[in-house]
Amino acid sequence: MRKVIWWLIAALGCGVFALIIYYALPKTKPEPVARPAAPAIVQPQEPAEPQIRYPVAQQPAAKPLPALDVSDSTMRNALGDMVSDQTLIDIFRLQGFMRRVVATVDNLPREKLALQLMPVKRAGGKFLVTGKAEGLAIDANNAARYALYLQLADALDNGKLVALYIHFYPLFQQAYQELGYPKGYFNDRLVEVIDHLLAAPELQAPVKLVRPKIFYLFADPALEAHSAGQKLLMRIGSENAALVKAKLRDLRGELTRQVPAASRPAVPR
Repeated sequence: MRKVIWWLIAALGCGVFALIIYYALPKTKPEPVARPAAPAIVQPQEPAEPQIRYPVAQQPAAKPLPALDVSDSTMRNALGDMVSDQTLIDIFRLQGFMRRVVATVDNLPREKLALQLMPVKRAGGKFLVTGKAEGLAIDANNAARYALYLQLADALDNGKLVALYIHFYPLFQQAYQELGYPKGYFNDRLVEVIDHLLAAPELQAPVKLVRPKIFYLFADPALEAHSAGQKLLMRIGSENAALVKAKLRDLRGELTRQVPAASRPAVPR
């Protein structure tokens, strides 16, 4: 019995001693656990609108423009007023004309040109070559195949042509946006493509070719690497190409006339 009492007294003493030590020690607050800062919420920014380099200044139309889908007859009449020769009018492919113009302009600097989308028919006759095997070259008579197109270019007054283009510009712009450029500006693309064509190499005869399969290619790989539009100019003959480039330079001047001269890039020669 005495042993039990002594065990109780010892346990009670230990408990009291522990309480004394606990309350005697200085109290410290536990340091707060640092929480990672919440990530800053970054508001998405709208992409900047592309800067228009060659704006088209339009005048209020006397009457509303036709819808793009039903504009073919209007364009047929407008082109007929500019070109009296029906033979030249027949060169055009007027079904879906504005969309054809826009698609062809956009494709000219690319590797391939969709011939089925062009706004004019293909030149008649067969592509003329001379020589055989390693001596293949473009025949000098091949240039005559494009005479009708040069006549058409000469018949179209650039001032009137640009006035017509500006009048219908909203439809060209709509066709360009439908092509996959919702924020693009077609007139900027048109001037860019004209500059690209003006930079096409000026070749002197004979222009050598190779025919590895079905189609003729330029024998010089550097020439073959040029765009579809530039190779078109390189195939039609140096005199024809010079006339087309002169027309394009004048057309570019009409298109950019309303842009301040200080901001105009140099015209390729």
